[in-house]
Amino acid sequence: MKILKHNLEISVFFCGAIIMIFELAGSRVLGPYLGDSIFVWTSLIGIILGSLSLGYYLGGKLSDQKPKTEILSLIIFLSAVCILITFLIKKPLLELFTKNSFNIKSLSVIASLILFSPTSILLGMVSPYAAKLKLKDLKNSGSTVGNLYALSTLGSILGTFLSGFYLIPLFGTNQLLILISIILVVISFIVFQNSFRKTKISAILVFIFILIIIKDYNNFLTKKRFIDVDTAYNRIWIYDFKDSENNEKKRIMDVNNVNHSAMSLENDNLVNEYTKYYHLAKHFNQGFEKTLMLGGAAYSFPKDFLKKYPTATIDVVEIDPKVTELAKKYFKLKDDPRLKTYHQDGRVFLNQAQEKYDIIFGDAFSSYYSIPYQLTTQEAVQKKYDILNQKGVVILNIISAMEGEKGEFLRAEYATYKSVFPQVYLFAVDKADDPNEVQNIMLVALKSDQNPSFESSDPELNSYLKHLWTQEIKQDKPILTDDHAPVDYYISKIL
Repeated sequence: MKILKHNLEISVFFCGAIIMIFELAGSRVLGPYLGDSIFVWTSLIGIILGSLSLGYYLGGKLSDQKPKTEILSLIIFLSAVCILITFLIKKPLLELFTKNSFNIKSLSVIASLILFSPTSILLGMVSPYAAKLKLKDLKNSGSTVGNLYALSTLGSILGTFLSGFYLIPLFGTNQLLILISIILVVISFIVFQNSFRKTKISAILVFIFILIIIKDYNNFLTKKRFIDVDTAYNRIWIYDFKDSENNEKKRIMDVNNVNHSAMSLENDNLVNEYTKYYHLAKHFNQGFEKTLMLGGAAYSFPKDFLKKYPTATIDVVEIDPKVTELAKKYFKLKDDPRLKTYHQDGRVFLNQAQEKYDIIFGDAFSSYYSIPYQLTTQEAVQKKYDILNQKGVVILNIISAMEGEKGEFLRAEYATYKSVFPQVYLFAVDKADDPNEVQNIMLVALKSDQNPSFESSDPELNSYLKHLWTQEIKQDKPILTDDHAPVDYYISKIL
């Protein structure tokens, strides 16, 4: 029993929208476990496109054999069920995958295949099947098929903008998956009301129940100080824990499942050891006044900076305004006239910057150990050089080994900075004598050509200076440029 005159057009349009919503939500499903690298996006897009192609083929074949409205309704209903299954298995599956030794490329492909292929195949079947049902004569077959595929594409465009601009930040990943499942069940009703009617009604009730449970569970987690937030840029987790080594209570901000910031709940001192190395700024450029930091997260170092340097200012470039909001709410970040925040991409800021700085701190990461490639290139480094004063210094956090394939990104970045700055030094934070250890490495680039001292009367600074890497850095990697910066490729070898 058909209930709407244009039920096929409606189903094609909304299924097209949900395909793109599902794909973009998929990046947030994978992000906390596999990162947000080019490999993850390549796998996600490739698997979904391949699945849609298979769906087009199967939908066309099935429509020739059994062109029935109730079958189309069943296809759409099954796609809703597959999204529910994705929702239920994604966490245990991805946690299992990340514990094995597969590389990030294989993991991304396998995870995308299991989680996103079944739904994409079924949604791909909708347009060709609807086209077959819509055809009345061969004379108008071209325009009929063209109109339906145009509607599907328009739906995909709408879904892309809606999910990216509104739905993901508004609902978060889990609620959004359940919501589009409900929509698909409703669409299956619109296509054919009597097909599996009781099952569909039961499914809607189950989905709504899960939606309520998710909301209540999120509220419970919030009360327990576990925050799970989707923003326009990231999946963010905030949680408290007690350090087993010293029993100190700490709060962590994970961005895409990577510890980006930490705070002591007892004294608000710096927790992550590498952040203390930013204080080398006062050794290499005494009397600095104006500084810039690329990457804010929970603003651990900027807060410490304001306490320790009462006459200096710091500009922080943080791409995600929601991160700053969360830092204010959960990490004691307060408004201060000496702290100015710019919510934009770090490279865009560098391209447009007019002011001069004494120090530039770098702590921007896109996923796992990967610095956004546009901040790693010779062109970006030149921009940093240009906006520094004559005694200016760059202090950049890199996660890498020194040697071997796990140190390829470091050596490429080192060569890139050496091509612009007259002096570049490395400080190994954890193990100053192990070239194969993956660790925080602080790159210090000096605009001045005067040789610095590596001893200080300040005991704290002197302890950091002793971590100077004095062994040879192999010059075996090409300089990174805007045209060619295989950052994710180098980082994948660390992972």
